[in-house]
Amino acid sequence: MPRIEWTRRNFIGAASIGSSIWFLDSVSAQGSEKQKSKADEEEVSPNEDLMREHGVLERILLVYEEGLHRLEDTQDFAPEVVAGGAAIVRRFVEDYHEKLEEDFLFPRFTKAGQLLDLVSTLRAQHTAGRRLTDVIQRVSTVTAMKDAASRGQLVESLRLFIRMYRPHAAREDTVLFPAFRRLVSHNEYDSLGEDFEDKEHKLFGADGFEKILQEVAALENRLGINDLSRFTPA
Repeated sequence: MPRIEWTRRNFIGAASIGSSIWFLDSVSAQGSEKQKSKADEEEVSPNEDLMREHGVLERILLVYEEGLHRLEDTQDFAPEVVAGGAAIVRRFVEDYHEKLEEDFLFPRFTKAGQLLDLVSTLRAQHTAGRRLTDVIQRVSTVTAMKDAASRGQLVESLRLFIRMYRPHAAREDTVLFPAFRRLVSHNEYDSLGEDFEDKEHKLFGADGFEKILQEVAALENRLGINDLSRFTPA
């Protein structure tokens, strides 16, 4: 009888220990999965961040192009759509994206003595772009569109902006950003990715990038250029 009691106690104890170990392993596994999921969701490299922001810029250039086409062909034109694009350029491209480049990328190239001519040109183009945005915002109004000189200013400013920023973004994507990845250490590169995300969230909220995309998509819808198939040759 005592032997049976001892066996029962040991069995119960072993079962209890086994259950505890299973529970702890389960909790640990769930925590690891959550951490992994969080890391996968949030881990965006600096170059990926900057290049997807160029994608936003390119979509605004399409809005500008459509507005320019309608102005030149004297079609129905809603100046507030172009004004909306310019507002996103000022807020997201110039005051955020370009500031990242000016504060975190350009100084590192200057210090390393690399791509100095390219960096100088890119800086100058940022300045020129801001001047053009000033004009676009000033004359993309219903009142200004009644004046021939203002319409001419808007046409010229849109044309110059589009012409400059397509090669500007392409050169950064294919020359500056790859060189930047080689210029900094792995740890510094990862840390900058986190800094970029923090700044984006601080300025635009947790889903800031998605909200900006929604704003751009709304402008595309207004102009009827939201259907990608429209750009496919017949």
